[in-house]
Amino acid sequence: MNAEVVTIGTELLLGEIVDTNAVHIARQLRTIGLDLHYMTTVGDNLERIARVIDIALNRVDVVITSGGLGPTVDDVTREGVAKATGRPLVFSPELLEQIRAFFDRIGRQMSENNRRQAYIPAGAIPVPNPVGSAPAFIVETERGVVISLPGVPREMKYLLETAVLPYLRDRFHLQAVIKTRLLRTVAAGESAIDAAIADLMELTNPTVGLAAHPGQTDIRITAKAPSEEEADALIAPVEAEIRKRLGDVIYGVDEERVEDVVARLLGERGWQVGIAWVGPDCHVVERLRAAGVEARVFPAVPPFPVRTEEEALEWARRLRESGGVDVAAVIVAVSDGDEAYTVMAVVAPTGERSARLTYRAFAEYRKQWVANVVLDLIRRLAMSPTS
Repeated sequence: MNAEVVTIGTELLLGEIVDTNAVHIARQLRTIGLDLHYMTTVGDNLERIARVIDIALNRVDVVITSGGLGPTVDDVTREGVAKATGRPLVFSPELLEQIRAFFDRIGRQMSENNRRQAYIPAGAIPVPNPVGSAPAFIVETERGVVISLPGVPREMKYLLETAVLPYLRDRFHLQAVIKTRLLRTVAAGESAIDAAIADLMELTNPTVGLAAHPGQTDIRITAKAPSEEEADALIAPVEAEIRKRLGDVIYGVDEERVEDVVARLLGERGWQVGIAWVGPDCHVVERLRAAGVEARVFPAVPPFPVRTEEEALEWARRLRESGGVDVAAVIVAVSDGDEAYTVMAVVAPTGERSARLTYRAFAEYRKQWVANVVLDLIRRLAMSPTS
């Protein structure tokens, strides 16, 4: 079984609001083992909505739409589904009473245009909406099933959980779950990670994929199984093999951020951190502070020119000694003719580490790369045994 999510609304195409509904639906479909193959967004246009749904029915078993079920003239999802499935819209007195009852509960007068929401495609299964004015509906066809949900996130989430997921589970005898495990790496490029685990990325269940960010690459392991426990059993050996190959390049799992890991390690050590930098704004300080670490900031005045890693290390040694901190980190952006690079150094009770980064890209990406590298240097020293 596979599915497509179609989110409907011109405001989505204009970038006026972020489409969070599709993400929520995607995550919920994993809990019942329904594979999501496509996500589509279309504006409030009858012909285009009908065309998108028709295309979806030709390639998936389940189409879930969100949006366009309101009472206004531009809410044409009902008409679009009816046209795509070749059936007329019919009026439901029962749905109208449910809509009227909703307005009575919230102490408001139902407008005449709310009657439009009581029309659904002929033969559709109505899904009453006790938390809003837009009933949902399910259309079963020979090509597949179309499920139309309101676009208001609160209403969509309620109906998805209480009506749609149980319907799909029962209708298609879905007995599986799809579970994902994220392994988070830092200061290693996507190509390097790919080279190390390329063969594992050819697996079919679980599957392994990469998501690259500046200075960080996430490794996604996804398994489909009859239960969470069985999915975990599929994921475990693959995770173990990836960890064996990559070692401490992996800093955390799932929602962990590298600064959170660093904050925990610093807290366990009882270390105070001091940072100095020369060049663009330093993201290390703000990220550590967001994780609860009050890093000291030293004046950005090195006692001698700093262009190499060894010179950066010497500055960090002096700062650690004079500043009375456990960990001193320095970051220096160097421009040497046509060459531009950043040298970084960290000195701690467990040792010293340094790095040089040449990164020709957007300034914001470069800052993120530098911050991730420095945080990783601190992390590795905090994990090292005391010398």
